[in-house]
Amino acid sequence: MITLDLTLPDTRYPIHIGQQLLGRADLLLPHIKHKKVALISNTTVAPLYLANLRQALETHGISVIPIVLPDGEDFKTWETLNQIFDALLQHRCERNTTLIALGGGVIGDMVGFAAACYQRGAPFIQIPTTLLAQVDSSVGGKTAINHPLGKNMIGAFYQPKVVIADMDLLDSLPQRELSAGLAEVIKYGLLGNIEFLGWLEQNMAALRAKDKQALSYAVQTSCAMKADIVSQDEKEHGVRALLNLGHTFGHAIEAGLGFGTWLHGEAVGAGMLLAAEASRLQGQLSEADVQRVKTILEQAGLPTISPDLGVDTWLELMSHDKKVSNGEIRFVLLQSLGQAHVAPLPQNVLQQVLSGRFIEKA
Repeated sequence: MITLDLTLPDTRYPIHIGQQLLGRADLLLPHIKHKKVALISNTTVAPLYLANLRQALETHGISVIPIVLPDGEDFKTWETLNQIFDALLQHRCERNTTLIALGGGVIGDMVGFAAACYQRGAPFIQIPTTLLAQVDSSVGGKTAINHPLGKNMIGAFYQPKVVIADMDLLDSLPQRELSAGLAEVIKYGLLGNIEFLGWLEQNMAALRAKDKQALSYAVQTSCAMKADIVSQDEKEHGVRALLNLGHTFGHAIEAGLGFGTWLHGEAVGAGMLLAAEASRLQGQLSEADVQRVKTILEQAGLPTISPDLGVDTWLELMSHDKKVSNGEIRFVLLQSLGQAHVAPLPQNVLQQVLSGRFIEKA
């Protein structure tokens, strides 16, 4: 097991990465201050892992309230969030009742947001069960639900007490979900670690084959990069915005097609290619650079052609992006592979990208 620490001005918490961690109650108990926990999962993950974790906790005298939510991005809503609050209130959970998120990014985001809101703040723990959640959404304290007009538009910054990333939980992950997670892994190479990008190119086959050593290294490297960035900028006033590479385009794809039609990582992957194309059109990347981005996305099993939402729809959806400032859409662009920055795009460049070669043709 490898343990990373994320240190912020008013808190610090460990990120444990390894194998056979799910039943390790010793990793959880130091962060549980009350003999009652709410264990929140979904209809896909709960049948696989909830009973084992529940037994590990109950063996140590912890009362476990299981809460099983419907699975899918389209359920990341107020209505589903209220199911968590209903259960917490029905079981008379107190402010010091720990909420444990056992699932992918949707569960982690909703449980974190519920914890931030319940009695104005309850402790919570992240146990991510997808690659995407392990390398990105479980770390850093971003919690949210979706709104029909935009992804993750209603939420809070609220940090977990501990993150436990167990590589064994990825054994049951469908290949499509694995590829979606690889998009967020590739993101770290593109925005700030060119050596890691090269490693990914050399090891993509091993990652897609779920080689534990390769996955562990990818998760460790990604989490270390994210922890470093978040420690510098917890509330996303500066450098943390770089972690949104591909997300302005990607969130528009998700909202435009209907949440859940494309997986988040699929939309981010296609969005990163659009960001690379925009960077090329501004003279920052070469054609060879763009093709390198396209190739590694294809190697990861990700789409490289974005849906044709129509330029007006694209612009409307992106106008709700959280990086919009004074009405101006700002994008994470690439000055070079391994170096990103945030900037607006000239209208003519944006029009070219949204009607260009990486947009689906009718």
